Amino acid sequence: MSNPAESKKVSIGAYIALAFAFVFFSGALQTNEWYGIFDFNTLNGAFGTMANNVVVDAEGAVEVTKTTMRGAGGNGARDGFLFALTLVPTVMFALGMINVLEHFGALEAARKLLTPLLRPLMGIPGDTGLALIASLQNTDAGASMTRQLQEEGKLTQRETDVFAMFQFSAGATIVNFFSSGAVLFTLAYADGTPAVTSSIGLAVAIMFIMKIVGANIFRFWLQFADKKSANTQKEAA
Repeated sequence: MSNPAESKKVSIGAYIALAFAFVFFSGALQTNEWYGIFDFNTLNGAFGTMANNVVVDAEGAVEVTKTTMRGAGGNGARDGFLFALTLVPTVMFALGMINVLEHFGALEAARKLLTPLLRPLMGIPGDTGLALIASLQNTDAGASMTRQLQEEGKLTQRETDVFAMFQFSAGATIVNFFSSGAVLFTLAYADGTPAVTSSIGLAVAIMFIMKIVGANIFRFWLQFADKKSANTQKEAA
């Protein structure tokens, strides 16, 4: 018996919405140029900084120490609350965008295009495509989308566990790599020879492949654990 959701016709508009979603959540347009408005992190923005301490030295130079909205030196439940508060705009914005994209059929298009790819790779449905792309740029957005998919019944508990392993083995891979790791590729020896002989593209590809490997290791471990539990129950009976 065919699944109505899977046999539903996908329009050209749905594919356009899916393409926009990939670009929007991928970070490809994260720039200060005008087209940066089509990037998730750019529109999500950031909290400003506040002056924490102003020091004037003997020569009259002013040194201002800045801190974020959370401040510095926080701990315990109070600091945890402020950290959670900073996640609210990201989660709300991500879920709002997903609802808009879902209205235009982006999730249906993702299911049709990506299920043949993601099923054999990690055993997860194509519905996770947008959450997968979003998790490469923003862990909070990826996590909130994944939770919504599970609550809507589009992901089983096992699929959610495997997908979570993929996401958090290297959260926000693209953003963290280009903001912190990419600087290594600019290093050179005294004679001008590059200190890192690999390419940025190869590094990103290896990280992405190892995320898939990690998800499959966890996937096979879950299968082994289920089989072991079933044998234990059989012996006990």
